[in-house]
Amino acid sequence: MALRINDLVPDFNADTSEGAISFHDWIGDSYAILFSHPKDFTPVCTTEFGAVAQLADEWAKRNTKVIGISVDGVEDHKKWKGDIEGFAGTKAGFPIIADEDLKVAKLFDMLPAEAYLPDGRTPADSATVRSVFIIGPDKKLRLSMTYPMTIGRNFAEILRALDALIMTDGKPLAAPANWVPGQDVIVALSLNDDQAKEKYGDLDIKLPYLRFAKDPS
Repeated sequence: MALRINDLVPDFNADTSEGAISFHDWIGDSYAILFSHPKDFTPVCTTEFGAVAQLADEWAKRNTKVIGISVDGVEDHKKWKGDIEGFAGTKAGFPIIADEDLKVAKLFDMLPAEAYLPDGRTPADSATVRSVFIIGPDKKLRLSMTYPMTIGRNFAEILRALDALIMTDGKPLAAPANWVPGQDVIVALSLNDDQAKEKYGDLDIKLPYLRFAKDPS
């Protein structure tokens, strides 16, 4: 069954480049980002892992853990990290899950249940393992994105989406198109005008159902 927004994400045990983990325990009370790759030592994925490594301070500011997954083994992951760090010019301190049996890829509906890795496989055999999952501290899926193999993921957008999720989490607010932190936010219709003004100050009412307030953060 497909994993949908607000579903509890699967828990699992796995070996990673940084040792064994139990996924829900590893998340703890943080946000988490699981980003997947079809194979180690591939060009687009190397640039992506490099981008994630360069954002280490930004993830930490947001109480967010990042973890990669690829369908190769731990030793390959460790060797690939050397390439990633050389390319990015910084340490890649996050773990990479070794999903050689495709268990995690199938749990997260990235590959069909009958999928297997043939001898002499190429990245195309696990091409749909090119997804991003943002998970809340409640272990529920908050956002997912899937990319084709030829398009590198935009981690500035993933960071922006994470900021929007944190800003709106448990609050009667929403982020408008192209929102970035500091810009006005939308007040939910669960509050009437008076309630919204009391909570968020002056409103910029564009339409009866579209009301903006200053970013409360």
